[in-house]
Amino acid sequence: MKRTLVMAACAAALFAAPALVAGAAPKKPAAAPTPAAAKPSAPGEADWRTPDPNNVLVIDTNQGRIVVEMLPEIAPKHVEQIRALAHENFYDGQRFFRVIDKFMAQTGDPQNNGQGGSSKPNIPAEFTFRRGSDLPFVMAADQTVAEIGFIKSMPVMSQSMSLAAMTKDQKVTAWGLYCQGVAGMARDDNPDSGNSQFFLMRYPYPSLEKRYTAWGRVIAGEDVVKSIKTGEPVEQPQDRMDKVRLLADIPEAGRPKIRVVDTKSAWFKAQIDRVRAARGADFTACDVDVPAEVK
Repeated sequence: MKRTLVMAACAAALFAAPALVAGAAPKKPAAAPTPAAAKPSAPGEADWRTPDPNNVLVIDTNQGRIVVEMLPEIAPKHVEQIRALAHENFYDGQRFFRVIDKFMAQTGDPQNNGQGGSSKPNIPAEFTFRRGSDLPFVMAADQTVAEIGFIKSMPVMSQSMSLAAMTKDQKVTAWGLYCQGVAGMARDDNPDSGNSQFFLMRYPYPSLEKRYTAWGRVIAGEDVVKSIKTGEPVEQPQDRMDKVRLLADIPEAGRPKIRVVDTKSAWFKAQIDRVRAARGADFTACDVDVPAEVK
């Protein structure tokens, strides 16, 4: 079965999103964020958190290192599958075979052509998730009927929590926002056909939201993602993932020390306010960076 990232040209009109299969040109992407806020003071020690090493994917490429924080809170089945494949060293040596500037970089296919996958079963779509009051959420914008904010490093949008009292599970529907750095799962026309292929966003592309499962976000190495050779498909692709490991699986002696700004921190909440004031009516959650350190 052909396992491409996603929409063939004939399906583009149905989904109103870019084709993510070879040979189909994407629609014009959303404008890249233009930070305009004054540079704030550095975060203090209390403003950082250490991510769970079982939810951190370390991708060493020929262009440099990419670090992805996975979010089982929003896509548990996808994170479980990617975690299992990384345990097996499945991704080692696989190439970035389809890379579109101002859009995304696709990989995760052992055939390196968009037609392959793993021997594991496909994963049911997790385009949305249920958000309850127990799930930490940092508000970036309250649109009355909807709320925009962050769960850890992931920008998300959800129905207003005021609606939770009217639902059976006391929760509301939420979904990841496809900002730069967000990791999404490739699929074909069947929504439940995600397997091993994934893509990393080079720029924001909101038309993918609620149509592809967002399962993580690049917290370090976004410049590496943008340095990967482009092509649809890439001609003689050379850029590759040399080694992909869970942080928890890397021996302690060689394990990078990673921390990321806690989006629940006072510093980050103030940063949201600074960026919103600078951007005005053009403000989106994609304008707010989540700083990280890798040593």
